[in-house]
Amino acid sequence: MPQSIIQNRTLLLLLTAVTLTFGAILWPLNGAIFWGVVLAILFTPMHRRLLRRMPRRRNLAAFITLCICLVMVILPMAVIGMSLVQEASVAYERVRSGQLNFVAYLQQVLAALPAWVLDLLDRFHLTSLAELQERLTAVGAQASQFLATKALDVGQNTLQFIMSFGVMLYLLFFLLRDGRRLAARIRDAIPLDAAHKDQLMQKFTTVIRATVKGNLVVAASQGALGGLIFWILDIQGPVMWGVVMAFLSLLPAVGAGLIWGPVAVYFIATGATSQGLILTAYGVGVIGLVDNLLRPLLVGKDTKLPDYVVLISTLGGMALFGITGFVIGPAIAALFTATWELFAPPNDANHS
Repeated sequence: MPQSIIQNRTLLLLLTAVTLTFGAILWPLNGAIFWGVVLAILFTPMHRRLLRRMPRRRNLAAFITLCICLVMVILPMAVIGMSLVQEASVAYERVRSGQLNFVAYLQQVLAALPAWVLDLLDRFHLTSLAELQERLTAVGAQASQFLATKALDVGQNTLQFIMSFGVMLYLLFFLLRDGRRLAARIRDAIPLDAAHKDQLMQKFTTVIRATVKGNLVVAASQGALGGLIFWILDIQGPVMWGVVMAFLSLLPAVGAGLIWGPVAVYFIATGATSQGLILTAYGVGVIGLVDNLLRPLLVGKDTKLPDYVVLISTLGGMALFGITGFVIGPAIAALFTATWELFAPPNDANHS
């Protein structure tokens, strides 16, 4: 075997080994690194505009962009998080003291249902209050244990969270300052044609920006609108339920309806028909319209992915990677389609 082939294979083996080892070292900080890269991609256009005004002050431009990111993204999320913790603690105290009794609410709903609905529920053994109470008690015990475990984890991992947050900000600063040169080095290292590399890199950054901005805009809009109607209807904990609806809105098609739907049913079943109808009309006509209009425009249009691909890649990504999967899933799907297009161009390109 020629010496050059042996050297190339040895170099490739060494490159693979050190890359995997370096990835294993960075894995404990994967969340901080991931969001540092995502925020850098999102705020790079703003940083470039600042850099054009101060071309010789790269550090200052990166620092100003970092401060803008803190003000626009991180500080509002911290304020909402504190409000969420406060309202969640109040709700927990109400459940523990008995002021918030889900079994009693269920009993009111069942008493207001028509006979044919009760018969249908009875076939599935869903009308027995004893069974329902037993199931709700079991669910409540599991939820309490889960929350207690998470609270203990938060307390134990406070130092780790602070360290990860600091790493994210530190990395974000240098990615903003040196991101263009780093991207050029990565582009040069990829063994593909220049046109193919540019296509893949452009596709990746476009999908990241469209997915994050689109999903976050939809989530923030639905959460804010849901919290607003809960506040108007004097429902306890509007900020908490608004945050929950914002989180659930990351799931296309279902989303915030998992929260406002049961509340509307409860209102109608317990005689508060006007409130139930208002919440239903608002949920379908306002909250649902935001998802139906904004998500295809902000996500599907820029990523050039069909709606069903966005849906299944988002759900699959969140199932595999957790909350960050709503970005990773569509990004992988877009890179999948872009890579295959390198080998099998679209029909219109073949005929042109």
